[in-house]
Amino acid sequence: MTETSVAFNPFQRENRPRGLRRWVPGLQTLHLYQRDWLLKDISAGLVLTAILVPVGMGYAEASGLPVMFGLYATIMSLLAYALFGPSRILVVGPDSSLAAIIAATIVPLAAGDPERLVALASMLALITGCLCILAGLARFGFIADLLSKPIRIGYVNGIALAIFVGQLPRLLGFPSHGDNLIEEAASMVQGVAQGRTNWTTLAIGVACLAVILFFKRRIPRIPGVLIAVVAATIAVGAFDLATTAGVSVVGLLPQGLPSFQIPVVPPEDLGVLAAGAMAITLVSLADTSMLSRTFALRGGYEVDENQELIALGAANIATGFFQGFAISSSASRTPVAEAAGARSQLTGVVGALCIALLLIAAPSLLQNVPNAALSAVVIGACLSLADVTGVARLYRMCRSEFALSIICFLGVALIGVIQGIFVAVVLALLNFIWRAWRPYDAVLGYIDGLRGYHDITRRPEAKRIPGLVLFRWHAPLFFANAEIFHEHVLQAIAEAPTRTKWVIVAAESVTDIDVTAAEVLSELDDELQAAGIVLCFTEMKGPARDRLTRYGQFTTLGDHLFFDTIDQAIDDYLEEHPVELQSWDESPQWYRATWAAQGETRSQVLGAERRWRTGRG
Repeated sequence: MTETSVAFNPFQRENRPRGLRRWVPGLQTLHLYQRDWLLKDISAGLVLTAILVPVGMGYAEASGLPVMFGLYATIMSLLAYALFGPSRILVVGPDSSLAAIIAATIVPLAAGDPERLVALASMLALITGCLCILAGLARFGFIADLLSKPIRIGYVNGIALAIFVGQLPRLLGFPSHGDNLIEEAASMVQGVAQGRTNWTTLAIGVACLAVILFFKRRIPRIPGVLIAVVAATIAVGAFDLATTAGVSVVGLLPQGLPSFQIPVVPPEDLGVLAAGAMAITLVSLADTSMLSRTFALRGGYEVDENQELIALGAANIATGFFQGFAISSSASRTPVAEAAGARSQLTGVVGALCIALLLIAAPSLLQNVPNAALSAVVIGACLSLADVTGVARLYRMCRSEFALSIICFLGVALIGVIQGIFVAVVLALLNFIWRAWRPYDAVLGYIDGLRGYHDITRRPEAKRIPGLVLFRWHAPLFFANAEIFHEHVLQAIAEAPTRTKWVIVAAESVTDIDVTAAEVLSELDDELQAAGIVLCFTEMKGPARDRLTRYGQFTTLGDHLFFDTIDQAIDDYLEEHPVELQSWDESPQWYRATWAAQGETRSQVLGAERRWRTGRG
């Protein structure tokens, strides 16, 4: 067990936050902080800073913003999350999965105006923060679970491709233009054909990308991003490549920290910003929930996914008021903090303070950073973001899930990043409704010597009790599948080998019943009664029975036709309808039927079964 797991054991009552500490987990961290963590957090923060600076600058550029705003967003988000974040080492900040969404939202609205671009980015962060906090207070953390893995793979691959195509021209040394992926790709190909490639810029970018990928795959403990960017910056400065070879560089950054500003945007832009904020919230929620739970499990503590939403919202609001842009959790920087020995969010605070010190004391150190190197950082992140092996695995395992993933991918890549995200959400809901609309159901029978009841289509040797249809339904009953249920029950009766007297519905999986389904049940009961068939239910959960009580269906169906177990229902059926049996060596159900056929009472039958089970029969 690690130090962290001992200090933050969720099963120890004294470690569970209460009151203000529940809403501001940073206070709980301070309360439980151990002195021997301090040096580890400080050293991890220094290591993390080496990654935060180039990554923050690169993702700002990928979002369509000047690079210093990535540093502003990094500082404010780390400080805010240290106060409100429930995870001990999760790192938040500018993220590759959001860059394409941010750029697609604000760049068309800005129409080339730099000041308006910054205001739009800040307002987008504020709206995103408000949505996250509202979702957290409403306990909507479960929304992350609505996006299935195939759908998430599809939209993430689409985002990765969009960012990759957007960054390639910068790697080549010339700008490209386009409203969508196809237009940007066409513009890039046209630029290459026209000979606009800057070969020095391309060499720097490719070299940086090679270094980043090499260290990431072969020596992940060494920050390849830092090595690549520092080496490229030294080379550009030493040989004055910005002047002699036309290499695009960051330039001199403004000295000092960001100031508090309330962004002002035209009212007509708020609708577009709200749509972008909803897309960012969904992506951030899915990524943060997964990352937070993963690292909490590894660290031996637990996190509240709704508090994660609130913390993410607070971090976005902090960046929005201090000239930043929307942020999320980082799947690349969090492992760096963990590997460096981080014990708490003090690691992030140290990183934020180091960046602030850099902006105050020595912003000129960054002026020769080539933009191609930053593009290489973003492209390296995109290659890690994409999951080609996951798509291939889906193709082998389930073609329908593979098709869902490809549709999401094409939606993001071809229709647009924001539109594609909403396509993914709609597909997730449709996929859920489709599975609930036509759920698994089965007619059950018994197998000699084997306990329980089994699907007769999967186990052809299963036998059926004459006059009885034992039907199992594996889903809640609601408006979309109620008629399917009705149809399949009648079909099971029609296909029964003997005239049906009772229909027993094994309703263990029926966790909910809406008004439409209740009316269908009532109609089915009337229809079966007219045919002389009894309809009853077994193993129905309490909440579903409570709903039927409120709907008044117990009066219609009869409370006596709801049994706790299948065996109880079969007992009642066999008392009313004795059947002929062949031997004493049948299953316990048929053993009971043997006694019932001989005219024994129910208590005698059950007593005989107990003696049979214990070897005293």
